[in-house]
Amino acid sequence: MKRDYYEVLGVSKGASDDEIKKAFKKLAMKHHPDRNQGDKSHEEKFKEAKEAYEILSDAQKRAAYDQYGHAGVDPSMAGAGAGGAGFRDFADAFGDIFGDIFGGGRGGRSQVYRGADLRYNLELSLEEAARGTETKIRVPVLAECQHCHGSGARPGTEPVTCPTCGGHGQVRMQQGFFSIQQTCPRCHGSGRVIADPCTHCHGEGRVKQHKTLSVRIPAGVDEGDRIRLAGEGEAGVNGGPPGDLYVQIHLKSHAVFTRDHNDLHCEMPISFATAALGGEILIPTLDGQASIKIPAETQSGKVFRLRGKGIKGVRSHAPGDLHCHVVVETPINLTERQKELLREFEACCTGHEGKHTPRAKGFMDKVKEFFGQ
Repeated sequence: MKRDYYEVLGVSKGASDDEIKKAFKKLAMKHHPDRNQGDKSHEEKFKEAKEAYEILSDAQKRAAYDQYGHAGVDPSMAGAGAGGAGFRDFADAFGDIFGDIFGGGRGGRSQVYRGADLRYNLELSLEEAARGTETKIRVPVLAECQHCHGSGARPGTEPVTCPTCGGHGQVRMQQGFFSIQQTCPRCHGSGRVIADPCTHCHGEGRVKQHKTLSVRIPAGVDEGDRIRLAGEGEAGVNGGPPGDLYVQIHLKSHAVFTRDHNDLHCEMPISFATAALGGEILIPTLDGQASIKIPAETQSGKVFRLRGKGIKGVRSHAPGDLHCHVVVETPINLTERQKELLREFEACCTGHEGKHTPRAKGFMDKVKEFFGQ
């Protein structure tokens, strides 16, 4: 048994033609086979809604259905004939639905586009990124033509309605029973054509230009961070809003520090004597100098951490740390006296390798074990 057509569309028997059309469009959008490929249940519901709309959108068929039910519109009986205004209305509604499903739609309003977003790569020093700064940038953009105010027509004239689509921006192609909309090939969907183009933008409505912008860089920005400047991208098309400009942060390499998020790292050379006997050295920070104590017998590669001497990130509550990596530097350009003293020192250590150089002894023990000695 067929369901009641009003029940299928979800409308009352007193529903207006517009209400019936809107109800069918809603169901067709939901159950259209192109949106639900391979789903038989949606296909059956789409066919059911299509059949209901064919009947209820035609005044004669609807009257016959209201009086006699399904028997009154059965084509095998003497009910309403096929074709007529109801089928034309169905083709119109179905054409609109195709436009909704596949991105079309009536009128040039669908061709109003937001301007493109732009990206500007900005290089900053480590100090600028840590403390924040304000800088000016010069950006190439497509801006609205000031002579025609974006219309593309010569000042004093206006674009005219497209004669091909009548200003709808869409043309309708009849393919048997169905009517399908496509973008107008002459106006490209805007619904208007420019008979007398602006000489400055050549009918485009936008011109290439450079604009200078002031950018405030917040303290703590890091590599890859982006700063959004709303509305500073390219101008929109056909009166659409402008896009945004994204300033992409890149950090220059630093002579002393390397950055790891909010932490800083630096490498500090120390003398052999300081590493062996201990002492106090000065190390650089972003805020000046700081002193650290080097304990006796410090090995090369030892890391000393200075809390809070890093960078406070944009989204951080506290600054990071500074990690100082000490490297024992081998002396060069030795005098004869210095070489003599080093030889004496080496002689004093001979025979006591395990006591004075435990790492070297441990390594050699592993080598002997490896070779089975």
